[in-house]
Amino acid sequence: MKNESDSHSENATHLSFGQLLKSTFSAFIGVQSSANRERDFKHGKMSHFIWMGLLFGLVFVLTLVGLVQMVLYLTGS
Repeated sequence: MKNESDSHSENATHLSFGQLLKSTFSAFIGVQSSANRERDFKHGKMSHFIWMGLLFGLVFVLTLVGLVQMVLYLTGS
C-alpha cells in the first residue's frame, strides 16, 4: 500500500498544464531546449502532447483562414 508521501512524489513528476503548454508551443515553433525535451519524455504523457499538438494545429489553421478572410474582405474581393 502506498503512503501519502509516495503518492505526492509521484504526482510531482507529472507535467503541469503550463509546462505542457509551453513545451508544446516551443516544439511547435522549433525552439524546444534539450533539457525541456528530456523532461517531457521522462515525465509527460504522449497522449497529452498529441492532443495539445492537434489543438495548436487547429488554432493555427483557423487563424490563417481568418486572416485570409479578413484580407479578402478589406480588399473588396
